[in-house]
Amino acid sequence: MASVPTADQLRAAFDATEAYTLGLEEELMLLDPDTAELVPAADEALALTRGDPRFKRELPAAQLEIMVGPCACVSEAAAQLREARRDLAATLDGRFALAAAGVHPTAPARGELNRGGRYDRTAAEFGGIARSQLVFALQVHVAPGDADRALAVYNGLRSYLPEIAALAANAPFHAGEDTGLASIRPKIAEQLPRQGVPPALTSWEEYSRALAWGANAGSISDPGAWWWELRPHPGFGTLELRVPDAQTTVREAAAVAAFAHALVAWLGARHDAGEELAVHPDWVIAENRWWAARDGVEGALADLDTGLRTPTRERIGELIGELRSAARELGCEAELDLAAELAERNGAMRQRAVARSEGVAAVPEWLASRWLA
Repeated sequence: MASVPTADQLRAAFDATEAYTLGLEEELMLLDPDTAELVPAADEALALTRGDPRFKRELPAAQLEIMVGPCACVSEAAAQLREARRDLAATLDGRFALAAAGVHPTAPARGELNRGGRYDRTAAEFGGIARSQLVFALQVHVAPGDADRALAVYNGLRSYLPEIAALAANAPFHAGEDTGLASIRPKIAEQLPRQGVPPALTSWEEYSRALAWGANAGSISDPGAWWWELRPHPGFGTLELRVPDAQTTVREAAAVAAFAHALVAWLGARHDAGEELAVHPDWVIAENRWWAARDGVEGALADLDTGLRTPTRERIGELIGELRSAARELGCEAELDLAAELAERNGAMRQRAVARSEGVAAVPEWLASRWLA
């Protein structure tokens, strides 16, 4: 078990980072090139990369992860992600195909897991639930650059997780059927503990105590087991957004990253100006989180203060307008324009369009065909 960081160590980690640098972790599907079905061969695929540090394995044996950053801006991160996708495809040389979405559309509900260390512990504790975690995320890391700012932005950012989830929804199918949701991924993930909307934190001391409680209870072996859809990452000194589904193309990943990047900077600027950022109750955010998972950008979300609902596209559009100044300073205004496009037609909608014309069975091959688009 890793040692629990103290409050002072947590503060030092977030004070040490350069403000608003960005990193990405993309979880991707390893596929049979003929059938486009999941292949539990992560170790074999990684062996072909000869230790390239950009690529690593995760819990499912049919999943790889690409690590990008830290970068100064979204365009740099997107360029690195594009290069990594191309390099990985070239290295695998047709032995495996690759694709990205929140869930594989037609794979069985349970699959094989990787072995060793924390993966064995997870499998032992959660059994079949662990084998059902065939889920794929785009994790966006942003460094607030100051511990006090980081804590305030973390608490305020919780309220916007539903908007990010709706924009990035990209998992309407599961085990060959339309789930009726824009993203089934959070419903699969919440079979595990510490999922969904994270708790507000009043201080770094509170966070340290929470990690210590989890360590003593045997449920949180290290801060990496704090699995909420948003978490402070002590190792990187970043706020890690874990709510977005993996995006089919680099263009769509850049759109989601820009929306998240600008949102963190916008909240940080408001904190720096002396504004007290709102800290909403978990349950009202979770209500919006459900609507985001069900409807994606095609539904409505509630005002967290009044409860009055407005169309999700309208809410995201208004928020993008608020984020323009921050995006301009970050150099990601062009990518924020891509987020506006994604709000009109996101990944879930594109997958369903393919299924309507060719059937659900055609969606995995379509996803693989878009890997290098």
